Amino acid sequence: MHDRNIVSWTCMVSGFIQNGECEMGLEIFLDMMRGGYQPNEFTLGSVLRGCANMEDIEFGSSVHCLALKLGIGNNCFVGSSLIYMYAKCGDIADAEMVFECMDYCDVGCLNAMIGGYALNGYSFQALELVSLMRKKRVNMDQYTYMSAIKGCSLLGDLCLGRQIHGMIIRSEVAFGSSGMNSLIDMYFKIGGQEYGLKVFNKMRNKDVISWNTVLGEFTQDGNARDAVKLFSSMLLTGLKPNHITFSTLFRLCGVLLDLCLCLQLHSLVFRLGFLAESVVANSLIDMFSRCGVHEMAKSVFDSVPVKDITTWNEMILGYKLNGYATEAIKVFCNLRKLGVEGNEVTFSIILGACLGTEHLEVGRQIHGTTMRLGFDCYGFVSSSLITAYARFELFGDSFKIFNETERLDLASWGAMVSAFVLGGYIDEALGILNHLIKVGEKPDEFIFGSVLNGCANMTAYHRTKCIHSMVIQTGFEKHVCIASALIDAYAKCGDVKSSRMAFDCSSRNDDAILYNTMITAYALHGRLEETINIFEKMELANLQPTHATFVSVISLCSHLGLVELGCSFFDSISSVYKMVPSEENFGSLVDLFSRNGFLEEAKHVLEVMPFAPWPAVWRSILNGCRIHGNRNLGEWASKHLLQLVPKNDAAYVLLSNLYTQEGSWDAAAKVGSKMLEKGVTKNPGYSSVEV
Repeated sequence: MHDRNIVSWTCMVSGFIQNGECEMGLEIFLDMMRGGYQPNEFTLGSVLRGCANMEDIEFGSSVHCLALKLGIGNNCFVGSSLIYMYAKCGDIADAEMVFECMDYCDVGCLNAMIGGYALNGYSFQALELVSLMRKKRVNMDQYTYMSAIKGCSLLGDLCLGRQIHGMIIRSEVAFGSSGMNSLIDMYFKIGGQEYGLKVFNKMRNKDVISWNTVLGEFTQDGNARDAVKLFSSMLLTGLKPNHITFSTLFRLCGVLLDLCLCLQLHSLVFRLGFLAESVVANSLIDMFSRCGVHEMAKSVFDSVPVKDITTWNEMILGYKLNGYATEAIKVFCNLRKLGVEGNEVTFSIILGACLGTEHLEVGRQIHGTTMRLGFDCYGFVSSSLITAYARFELFGDSFKIFNETERLDLASWGAMVSAFVLGGYIDEALGILNHLIKVGEKPDEFIFGSVLNGCANMTAYHRTKCIHSMVIQTGFEKHVCIASALIDAYAKCGDVKSSRMAFDCSSRNDDAILYNTMITAYALHGRLEETINIFEKMELANLQPTHATFVSVISLCSHLGLVELGCSFFDSISSVYKMVPSEENFGSLVDLFSRNGFLEEAKHVLEVMPFAPWPAVWRSILNGCRIHGNRNLGEWASKHLLQLVPKNDAAYVLLSNLYTQEGSWDAAAKVGSKMLEKGVTKNPGYSSVEV
């Protein structure tokens, strides 16, 4: 163009910023200023929008000064842009200053201020301003109500949300699909699911965001059947799902471990051409990893042409979830070799993959890299470092990192408590908890849960009672995590009556974890009648027993000699509850037969179960042979056990006791000599008493 004017310059600035090229838009604005052109209110409005998108408050403040110099600082369009820019950059005080200095505020300025409050979490102030607009009879538009809706979402007040909804209906404002979607989302966030679904069902023009909003709600609730039904209804309307739809569904499949449903959706995604979308690929990697098929996760990862850091993080996390620490570290090393800069999430995940002392050197190198890149100042990276060093059994290093962390968040406190519990330092863990309370912080359910687990492991009865009183004071006694930890701790300390009290006080009849823990507590104390009673209550509550439930009840039957009842429970896993028995379930069955003299049946289970026998089941059979004097089978079991764990002292001791009980002293002496020859020593048992 030979003749450019302010309109053409403004069009260029606005065009680049609207298309996300904010930096280029600001460069064009500077070129315009250097060319001697004076910007108008529309130019400055666009530039301020670009500053807001980039969160560049310094450049935005300079534009503010320019607006004042040009005498258009009080222009409604510029004023609303300034309010939004400051609010978007987190400076609500300057946004308020601009708002208060305006000679006249139109609905756009008021909307910007309400939106700014909502954006920064000042929900009460946002709704107060909406109330003031209504009081002064200012005509509110869709954007006013959408900001009010966001304020209600942040405040979590269902009653207030319904009042805003009523105002929308009475105002007869033309509310488009974006406004209706905001309304549905608000109801879902503040616990009004039935109202959200009513709004959705009454919508005439549902767009893909409407369907995705409701689909996301079903996904969060783990409601697979309704989610799939809703997705089918969406397809029947002829509306094409987008990448967010499939990402949401894949995340649901990952939570439910539903590989079959995922593969069906995978084929549809492939046909619609969404596999190249990074958000879909990332959710697929997550889903396959959670379902334990890491080869398929790796296949998706390799097929992504341009990998962002989230894709790398998902692959590292996938290997970590499946216990493949070496593979996770290899992916991390490849990321570094390719020059991709990891973020704080990357380092937190890879530190979590360092599982033991064999990864100490790698862990130290990662620690050094986090310090060099400045990520060690992030709370969750520090907590990951604390946890990693605890796994390396370097509790002093964990405590050093804890002390050197400038800003301790609850995650860091919790990591230090868990580290001490892991090392068996229960008094030190309690010291950290007391110090946390002294500095005015409130422990969360995870910190209390860690301390109670430590008390359970140490059978520290008096400490458990002290922590229980603190839990009651802080109002966490009804939390599932805390209640189950209390039940377990009291049971392991021998007070099953207090375990039942904690179970009853939880006031939850819809959580399988609590029932499982109570069943385990009664089973630990040999209380058959109470165990079956809780099991029946669990069934009445329509709760599906888990594999852990059956491990507890079959183990109880094993110790009480109730072989027939134990077999009945095992058979019901597949026949009644349609589950595939786990390794632990087969292990419990082998122990049931072995302990009660059905050694041939135990051997048969080993031969037909779909898992390769592991050391614990061989020990069960060997112990059964010792109890019931079966030398031939005992020698066979000890041979297989020593092939798996050559240095296992239990194999030698149990076989020696078997020989001793039948009077074969020479054979027992040979076992003792072999132990000396192999350098195996018997680990002495010990007991502890709480004083």
